[in-house]
Amino acid sequence: MGLTEDRVALVTGASRGAGKGIALALGETGATVYVTGRTRSAGDADLPGTVAATAEEITRRGGVGIPVICDHSDDAQVEALFKQVERESGRLDILVNNAFTIPDGLTAKGPFWEKPLALQDMFDVGMRSAYVATYYAGPLLAKNKAGLVVNTSSFGGSCYMHGPAYGAGKAAVDKMAHDMAVDFKPYNVAVISLWMGLLKTERNTALFDSVPDRYKGIAATAESPEFSGRIIDALARHPELMSWSGQVLIGAELGEQLGVVDTDGKQPASHRAVLGDPPTYSKSVVE
Repeated sequence: MGLTEDRVALVTGASRGAGKGIALALGETGATVYVTGRTRSAGDADLPGTVAATAEEITRRGGVGIPVICDHSDDAQVEALFKQVERESGRLDILVNNAFTIPDGLTAKGPFWEKPLALQDMFDVGMRSAYVATYYAGPLLAKNKAGLVVNTSSFGGSCYMHGPAYGAGKAAVDKMAHDMAVDFKPYNVAVISLWMGLLKTERNTALFDSVPDRYKGIAATAESPEFSGRIIDALARHPELMSWSGQVLIGAELGEQLGVVDTDGKQPASHRAVLGDPPTYSKSVVE
């Protein structure tokens, strides 16, 4: 049974970027969407966007946007977040684990030992935060006897991308989705990891604009941040939702399968041929 009406969703890391786009796409369906992030006021971060602005746009589009300031490196704040959801809404249907820190030096060329040691911060807000958020969301999702958890990820879980810290973090949330799916199966809650393509986020758009000739070709292939949200919406509504549970899925391919197009009406291309295949895992279960 798909999640079709009166949905309550929570998207972490939604001040800007992929999280904002996903939250807006879900809000446009009329859902109640909790959005989290650390940016309280414009100017607090180097890039534009706040959780309040995202929530306001969700409401303008026909949903109910609820902003929550939350530092996903602080477990107490995360626990309080889900207590708030339970208190106010009494349920949770969709959780999107998107919060992710981007340390300085991530895209610098060279071996990892010449880059900042702070790249390991991605293990905290990214890998660990997905586990903690799903841990506290678990009872709410299980109580529904239906739900969807999505870990946003990338081809970096399979190919070399930005070095071993980034790759390890993405590979971890991919495997986490597979293993969480085993525990959630009796409760009819699906868990997937979604490999997004290059996105037209505020950060990437600024990069494209800074050297337009260099990035003209690659920028033309970029997906809108809302495309992933449209995919998540279609997947959540699908009557065979559980058939995808436990898998690592390429967003562009899943979008084509579900008949989802981007905001420009086009179907983004998969990068599988260049960047590699999603992993497959053993079906064995060892308690």
